[in-house]
Amino acid sequence: MRQGLNCCPLSRTLALFFLVLVIGGSILIGGNTLGAAKTEAANILLISIDTIRPDRLSCYTPRYLQTPNIDELASRGVVFNRAFAHTPLTLPSHINLLTGVTPPYHGVHDNARFRLREDILTLAEYLKGQGYSTGAFVGAFPLDSRFGLNQGFDVYDDHYGTKARQEFFYIERTADKVVDVALNWLQAQSGRWFAFVHVWDPHQPYNPPEPFKSRFSQDLYSGEVAFVDSELGRLWAYLKSHNLLEKTIIILTGDHGESLGEHGESTHGYFAYNSTLWIPLIISGPGIKPQRIDDYVFHIDIFPTLCDLLGSDKPADLQGVSLLPLLKGKKLPQRRVYFEALYAYYNRGWAPVKGYFESKKKFIDCPLPEFYDLERDFEEKNNLILQVPLDKYQQQLASLEKALSSPKNREGEQVIDAETMEKLRSLGYVAQPAASLKKNFGPEDDLKTLLPLQEKFAKAMGGYHRGKVAEAITALKEIMAARPSFDLAYSYLATIYKREGRLREAIKVLREGLANNPQSYSIISTFGILLAESGLYDEAISVLEVGINLWDFDPEMWNYIGMAYWGKGDYKKAFEAYQQALSLDPDYPLVFNNLGSLQLSLFLRDQKPEDLDKALNYFKRAIALDPELVSAYNGLGGAYKKLGKVEEAIACWQKALELNPNYDFSLYNLGLTYFELGDKKAALNYLEKYLAVKKNISVSEKEKIEALIKQCRQ
Repeated sequence: MRQGLNCCPLSRTLALFFLVLVIGGSILIGGNTLGAAKTEAANILLISIDTIRPDRLSCYTPRYLQTPNIDELASRGVVFNRAFAHTPLTLPSHINLLTGVTPPYHGVHDNARFRLREDILTLAEYLKGQGYSTGAFVGAFPLDSRFGLNQGFDVYDDHYGTKARQEFFYIERTADKVVDVALNWLQAQSGRWFAFVHVWDPHQPYNPPEPFKSRFSQDLYSGEVAFVDSELGRLWAYLKSHNLLEKTIIILTGDHGESLGEHGESTHGYFAYNSTLWIPLIISGPGIKPQRIDDYVFHIDIFPTLCDLLGSDKPADLQGVSLLPLLKGKKLPQRRVYFEALYAYYNRGWAPVKGYFESKKKFIDCPLPEFYDLERDFEEKNNLILQVPLDKYQQQLASLEKALSSPKNREGEQVIDAETMEKLRSLGYVAQPAASLKKNFGPEDDLKTLLPLQEKFAKAMGGYHRGKVAEAITALKEIMAARPSFDLAYSYLATIYKREGRLREAIKVLREGLANNPQSYSIISTFGILLAESGLYDEAISVLEVGINLWDFDPEMWNYIGMAYWGKGDYKKAFEAYQQALSLDPDYPLVFNNLGSLQLSLFLRDQKPEDLDKALNYFKRAIALDPELVSAYNGLGGAYKKLGKVEEAIACWQKALELNPNYDFSLYNLGLTYFELGDKKAALNYLEKYLAVKKNISVSEKEKIEALIKQCRQ
């Protein structure tokens, strides 16, 4: 477990989650007044479940499923029918909630490229200053401690397991595993504690465990919610068995919702409609009368509400208001509350989306602006923008954003590294560095114009993974024609062509894409790697040099430019590039594999034994870091063969084929080695397989292999 920051909060002033805040202690009600009683058992439990729609909780709407554990909570407390997030993304939404301030103040607008500033006071720091032990247990990478969420936590457990770099699939852990580690920590506490538990499961891809997968086979999203509800039951059971449930306040909310096709959006993050900003909020505790409240409330209100429940002074910089007056039957003052959706702006260069709520009205500013009367049209089907003074609302939004801003709001920006991009992509987020961001936008940049292309793109790639290759190629070409700046269409189409053995078409697509998008990370990275792997070393170096000049933090680009130099025989520059890659990522398995190949090449040229020893060590290091790295077993086999250890070499190549039965280099090496050993039957088997799987084989190489096969058959 990682140890979080441990400092006094007085010296330091998270989209996709469902949150339960449990505050140990008792609530006294006298004369319709709520007050906090100080007790030694005043503990706090904060549980987050990502990507929750209120209408999937049966205490809000029983149409889809039953959530008995959450319903139990609702039956004891206050249900807020209209609670809202400020951002439909995991990281900034958590930060809004746990700091009580909005993005213009804390400066975190996206799941990537930002880190919470250390001078921003978090709820964990606030409670730690009051003597709480603090622990966090998170379920997915967007809440990784690298983004600053560990501030104030003694323990920040963000262990999701490891995968090879090229095998990053869903960097998360399921709710049962998160609850396990949280319970282990809770059982070890003796004093007052604050535990934050984050569960990711309802986030796409929807893949609930059994029996929920079978029960909800036609609605897997609801199956994920049902699974999470069952895991919450384990936490309730712990509180009951330790006589804590009757001593707690529970605040339950969500980081944002999920569109599920509403407004043409499949998931979340792009638009700022209520399908993703509307969240559940339930408050339960001793002395709190069960009721339903229709007033509009927001994430930033939770921190000050907690302060009042604890009877503690509120930090000066909080931008929300306490909800205790509503619990006492009073009203809150009228206010404007800011929201934004900037995921597409930062990762695609599309128009930003910003707006505010006021008196059940909602203004959305974008190239094609929108205005809704939510009391009559909560589903936002009737845009009233032509009936209101647009300039007035735009000016009010600008004034609101300025009033909420901090002079330090740009200090949280950071360079987005390749590992972060890969991990976020594995979770379904487009994440790439933007060389420059536009300032002026027209209707052609509006998300309502562009999101249909994004949905078409996602559908095409989903179809490709189900074997619909031709359909995917056609769809990607149509996207490129409609929007030449849609850079991912070029890089993904090229990747499909490459996998289909159509290298010339892949290179042609990327050349066109680079001409239309000269500063696209996706195109430059994909193109440079493809050229290096295809043996077009000079052009690879030219393209990758452009990329490195823009993004010198990317170890992958350094690795592949090293490969290109190695292919040209410039071993000195290759070694320098590999070392630069390792300085950025010391545990990059593929770089150690390539260093092994480099040292093996040096041995073949100079016949120095020390080069062969280094090659062996590099290949072994690559395998230690990634036991499934096929190319490292192939390289290690080559080194063993040069040492005269043929049995060890054969074992390495067979291991490579065990991992990838169609790995052409190991098929060739085994075929040639068995031929040299006189085992023509085995040689024939591997050489025939090699010809069957090898794509883009040259005429001369094919003639050589066919000659060997002919000899094996004699």
